[in-house]
Amino acid sequence: MASRQSRLPQLLTAAEKAAPVEAVDVFAENLRRRFGATQVSFLIVDLTGRAVARLTTTTAATTVGHEAEHIPMLGSVYGQVIRAQRLYQEATGEGHRVITPVTNRGDAIGLLEIILPTRPDENVLHAVGEAAHVLAYVVIANGRFTDLYTWGKRTKPPTLAAEIQYQLLPQSLSCEGAQFTLCGNLEPSADLSGDTFDYAVERDILHLSVTDPMGHDLAAALAATVLVGALRGARRAGTGLAEQARRADRALADYGRGHATGQLLRIDLHTGRAQLVNAGHPWPLRIREGAVEEIPCEVDQPFGLSVVASQHYRVQDIDLRPGDRILMLTDGMLEHHEEDIDLPALLRRTRNLHPRETVLTMASAVRQAAGGRLEDDATVMCLDWHGPQETQRHVSSGADVQQASPGVARP
Repeated sequence: MASRQSRLPQLLTAAEKAAPVEAVDVFAENLRRRFGATQVSFLIVDLTGRAVARLTTTTAATTVGHEAEHIPMLGSVYGQVIRAQRLYQEATGEGHRVITPVTNRGDAIGLLEIILPTRPDENVLHAVGEAAHVLAYVVIANGRFTDLYTWGKRTKPPTLAAEIQYQLLPQSLSCEGAQFTLCGNLEPSADLSGDTFDYAVERDILHLSVTDPMGHDLAAALAATVLVGALRGARRAGTGLAEQARRADRALADYGRGHATGQLLRIDLHTGRAQLVNAGHPWPLRIREGAVEEIPCEVDQPFGLSVVASQHYRVQDIDLRPGDRILMLTDGMLEHHEEDIDLPALLRRTRNLHPRETVLTMASAVRQAAGGRLEDDATVMCLDWHGPQETQRHVSSGADVQQASPGVARP
């Protein structure tokens, strides 16, 4: 046990000695030598959530350069491992293949794939899984210093508006806590409409928001920048929901170029009390014991419409119980698709999936209904509320496998 534990500092030190752009390569080479592997690869989940990119591959002969191979996840073993968040292994003509998730707090960053010369025992499999968990932290830490991992997530260069919009999203689209699990997804339109979602976890509060500025392209991206900046600044200053909304309204009004609908949700992690501000936004949805319903709430005017005095925004309590699933949507998820998508049926059908797969399924359904070309951004945040009685996550790695989606991961 002591010998196995001593490997972790070695892995971290090896990655730390390398340049940020080479940290994962060095990490992979360290694993190749340690396990006698013929190949070690890191595959990163791309921005769409529908594919992985083989960002680095280290073999016994050579280290391949950063030419990302994009592989669709639908129907693949990679998709199975991401969904189930469990190790997969199989015998192949090249050796024994082991694939394990690289995940941090429920955020599925990618996969570690190793080809071993012989079938590994339980100690080796445990060590590989442990290394994958460490790799998640290596990728997160070094992503602060290089664009390599951002580049690997992209299938094509973004427009300026898209670049701005992506930078407004939280760094991790998924998060698991003891009391909750959440994930957001943005399905961009052809002319990007400025949708954003955000969240933050404090000692005793979970903050969530969804916003939808008017307009398209750069104008919408700039309005979203003002709006998200105002909301984050107010939140980080420790203000309440009403003041966060007021500052967002004032900032967008002072900017003078458009308005935005939005929804702010604040949940006390110790009591489960949930409070909401709705600024002209579609009502959220709740799934409780298989029944789907809208959560009725008072609707105040959108952000940015105040001319002289700031709008007074009402903070309202909403009914939240352990076992509930809450969805916050933009109108792009609802417009023009009613005849093609039975939204309540889709939500019931995906109830047993992790929020990560639920939002991806919903966004994919909307894109398919629109023929692959959306007229408006479609954004959704999915929150599973486990309850204030939960105080610790049930994990041995980067994911709570009890919350993972059903998947096939053969032993």
